[in-house]
Amino acid sequence: RGAGGGRVERQARSNSARLVSPGAAWSGYRDFVVQRREVEDAAGSVCSFYLAPADGQPLPPYKPGQYLTFNLEVPDPTGGKPGSIVRCYSLSDRPRPDHYRISVKRVMPPPGQPELAPGAGSGHFHDSIREGARLSVRGPAGHFHLIEDGLPIVLIAGGIGITPLLAILNTLAHRGDPRPVWLFYGVRNGSEQIMKEHLRTLRDDYPNLHLRVCYTKPAAGDEPDRDYQHAGRLDAELLRRSLPFGRYAFYLCGPPAMMESLVPALEDLGVAARDIHYESFGPASLTRQRTSAEVPGADQAITVRFSRSGKTVAWDPRADSLLALAEDQGIRVDSGCRAGSCGCCQTAVESGEVEYLQTPDAEIAPGHCLLCVGKPTGDVTLAL
Repeated sequence: RGAGGGRVERQARSNSARLVSPGAAWSGYRDFVVQRREVEDAAGSVCSFYLAPADGQPLPPYKPGQYLTFNLEVPDPTGGKPGSIVRCYSLSDRPRPDHYRISVKRVMPPPGQPELAPGAGSGHFHDSIREGARLSVRGPAGHFHLIEDGLPIVLIAGGIGITPLLAILNTLAHRGDPRPVWLFYGVRNGSEQIMKEHLRTLRDDYPNLHLRVCYTKPAAGDEPDRDYQHAGRLDAELLRRSLPFGRYAFYLCGPPAMMESLVPALEDLGVAARDIHYESFGPASLTRQRTSAEVPGADQAITVRFSRSGKTVAWDPRADSLLALAEDQGIRVDSGCRAGSCGCCQTAVESGEVEYLQTPDAEIAPGHCLLCVGKPTGDVTLAL
């Protein structure tokens, strides 16, 4: 899961401040026990895990749309010592006092590229995590969540991107929220649609919900109106034809290709940026192409030096982050959430300062920065 949020906040510039998530549910990692697991789709590629705190204490509420961070001990495929990886997964249900739920899709190598490794975190959950397993979990975090602004709501999901939107939808339905709610959900066909019966039940029991399931390639057994409402891609034209005229709060989550198409298309349709909240999953968060005239400080020449690699490069103000810059230079950096939550990409700042375009949730050691949400304010030297 990439957890880039659409609502940008600027963090005070500092390369030495220790930042702690405001309102954090608990400090560090907490032990949870898997109560049960449940396959959610006909293809068997998505599994939900119900997690209860090992200490039996009530759980704090969270904002629907947020995610959990896991420190997973995974076996070494060569038979060596198990290693530790950090992964983030969206909470896929409304807040409850006794358990959390995540829904994990098994990540396979891209089509035609079997030489690439499958997802280590998702594979570990599917193959090794059973009832009774203990997991180390950091508290709910993330800047993508339901905003209580009173606007009618449009939820737009692609594939497994429906998980944080399910948390939002289940919350709205549970409290009987009177606002109109539209859910546009795009998958390839019925075998990939998750929680099909749950969505049908919500549609029947929650009169404010307008459900629009889109199949790009319906299978032989998929029936229009019963299984899906639209054959084809989930695009801006479908939204324009379906939604009555008015102002809405849009929440989008899906693969980068979908997001890079839909978010600018909504703006082209006249939707204000303040009404578009999004999160992209995959290897990187949503990248928006901007001209140098649109980027503050584009006329300021900034140099980024990677001291251990001996590389010095010019900073591109249109770049996504210092992490993306390092990876473009072939510099290997450990990373997990890519959203300032897990702290994996924490790096020592030898000189210069770094600012954040969204508030980090991870604790940052003095003299360090988080590359995944960081950008230089001037010339900077990093211990990489």
